[in-house]
Amino acid sequence: MAKADDTLPPKWPPLPRAPRVPGLRPKPAKAEPSPSRLVAFNRGISAESLAAAWLIGKGYRILARRFRCAAGEIDIIAGRRHTVIFVEVKARTTLDDAAESVTQRQRSRIATAAEIWLANNPKIKFQDLRFDAILIAPGKLPRHIPGAFEA
Repeated sequence: MAKADDTLPPKWPPLPRAPRVPGLRPKPAKAEPSPSRLVAFNRGISAESLAAAWLIGKGYRILARRFRCAAGEIDIIAGRRHTVIFVEVKARTTLDDAAESVTQRQRSRIATAAEIWLANNPKIKFQDLRFDAILIAPGKLPRHIPGAFEA
């Protein structure tokens, strides 16, 4: 008489462990963002949506939103005729505070991200590139600043 253990398939050997690479550590679990950080994030998304609507009203076509790469993030990429614009959206309590909040480091990161986006989208035909800013403050119309900075 055969035992029940005789009918089971043979036990497979354990799978090999992934090789350990010196210097690599497992990523810790992400902590929940604070409520104030969530509010700031949602305010930024809302400001970007308002800015995109403003650009559409001015005749631009939105090519990309929130483009991210290793170099940085571009809030809005839009085009009209043969011009491609890379837009940084700033929402602050006043328009002056928003205008002052675009730092030189952000400008260089946006310019580098723009180069990466253009390399990834060779079918986009353009004659002119521009870096714009759209400033948003509560109770005010958005202020579009064409050519806000040079790259």
